[in-house]
Amino acid sequence: MPPSTPIATGPALATALLEHVGGLRRGLRRATSSPWPGGELTGAQIELLRLVRRESGLSVREAADRLRLSPNTVSTLVGQLGEAGLVSRERDPADRRVARLALTDGAQRWLKTWRDERATALRDALEHLGSDDRRALEAALGPLERLAGALRDPSSGDA
Repeated sequence: MPPSTPIATGPALATALLEHVGGLRRGLRRATSSPWPGGELTGAQIELLRLVRRESGLSVREAADRLRLSPNTVSTLVGQLGEAGLVSRERDPADRRVARLALTDGAQRWLKTWRDERATALRDALEHLGSDDRRALEAALGPLERLAGALRDPSSGDA
């Protein structure tokens, strides 16, 4: 993509970020193996798996709150992922009505491999950039993290 002039206005910057982030995701998807050896997973299923990897032991309601989805939707996703052998439900010993979510061993291994493949593909692509571009990307990590936080919780931070 040819260099462009800076775009600091909200709508233009938002559009450019969407295009570039989408391009990164598509590129990583093409550069790595399919999401799950048993077949394709939806974006929502992958997001739930990643959440449960980060925060094992969440209830369906807690996962729904974090993902900003309805509990019924997350319950359906958990059922699908359970049938695929990726997520297990374990009864909360303190409240037997609540099921706690955990990744199966197979899902943990797959997520690690998938993440490693994506990190390797991205690292290889970064090698094609000059040091100035890599430094600029490193400098952008903080603002990107804050932007992601503002999307999760628009009332927090100074974004």
